[in-house]
Amino acid sequence: MPVSRRTLAAALAVCALLPLSACGSDDAGGPSDASGKVEGDITFQTWNLRANFKPYFEDVIADFEKKYPGTHVKWVDQPAEGYADKISADAAGGTLPDVVNVSPDLVAPLAKAGLALDLDKAAGQYEKEYLDGAWASHRIPGMTGTYAFPWYLNTGPLFYNKSLFTEAGLDPEQPPKTYEDVFSAALTMAEKTDGKVATLANVPTIEDFGRYGVELMNKEGTAFTFNDPKGVELLAKYKELYDAKALDPQALTATPESSGKKFLTGAVAMNPGSALDLGNFKKQAPSLYRNIGITDQITSTGHVNMYVMGVMVNAQTKRTPAAVAFAHFVTDATRQMEFAQQVAIFPSTAGSLDDPYFTKEDGTDETRVRVAAAKSLKTAVNYTPVLFSEQMKTALRNEVAKALQGKESPQEALDNAVKACNTLLRQQG
Repeated sequence: MPVSRRTLAAALAVCALLPLSACGSDDAGGPSDASGKVEGDITFQTWNLRANFKPYFEDVIADFEKKYPGTHVKWVDQPAEGYADKISADAAGGTLPDVVNVSPDLVAPLAKAGLALDLDKAAGQYEKEYLDGAWASHRIPGMTGTYAFPWYLNTGPLFYNKSLFTEAGLDPEQPPKTYEDVFSAALTMAEKTDGKVATLANVPTIEDFGRYGVELMNKEGTAFTFNDPKGVELLAKYKELYDAKALDPQALTATPESSGKKFLTGAVAMNPGSALDLGNFKKQAPSLYRNIGITDQITSTGHVNMYVMGVMVNAQTKRTPAAVAFAHFVTDATRQMEFAQQVAIFPSTAGSLDDPYFTKEDGTDETRVRVAAAKSLKTAVNYTPVLFSEQMKTALRNEVAKALQGKESPQEALDNAVKACNTLLRQQG
């Protein structure tokens, strides 16, 4: 299920090369007016949720069909692997379901191809029901409109190993609060352990540049700009960590999963995560769990990163009123609160995060993380640009690796990454 911080971060982007002639546009499909009678058969597609949440979704569908007699919802669930490719193939073949579980980067090419219904036009009356940042997360630079209802959110703290901090002479009760703190602690950790324990296990991603305060794109959404002085400064810091072995030597090829395993085994001292991870620590690494430190996500902007899932309506559906009504029903405050109490995710609906479930601590680490995350989500943003495709992520990662290895300067690496990403952006149309 794509709900953990790590899984959300690894969500694949739809192939940018959707054949536009096969996709058509709003005008070629069903009516965009959602004000008609809610009736008829629609298909709802989720992303790897059936195995763990079948009863929940069956109840949601039953409640919807009871509320709107004459409707029937067919639920299909696709596996996590290959989900982007499945959506791309359905889009090209004209078989995209009426209502689709998406992430912002998945919806961008569909919106450009005229396949995602503009909810500002068709369902703008619902915008006030959602957090501002969540509703805005499915807007596409260079386009007007919003192209999916926001669904569940996630964010998380930074976990650290108190015993490793103690062994390195660092105060385990005073964890890093700023980037400068992180870099200083990492260099100390590497020096005190002769490079045997790294503090971080991942190279910087586009999200990290965003949290550092780098301007990632121009306002028009026509060019990436993360090769500015602040971006170069961040990469230079990581180069310093890499040379000192304060950044794990395998960071160049690390995945979120492999980094998580290194943290579990004590090979690295800090790792980002979510409330979901606490249960894993307790089961898989009891000694780590007893020494787990929890601190706030590091950011220079005052806003933490938000991972968001959405529910898109196919602009070509023949049942627009029913499709919009169901997408709203799945993502309304009642259904989101019910879902959030089954799994460690957070609702995107306005006011829901003020519920005692998200504000009252009971002394456990689980509620501590939940309450802190819920508070931060009220002003969180999705730093990863919706137009930043999987190919662009690869291009950035390759150039970052060259800088860390000393093959290019940080400026040269980011210049090359921006050039490659802008070329890919133009190819998207």
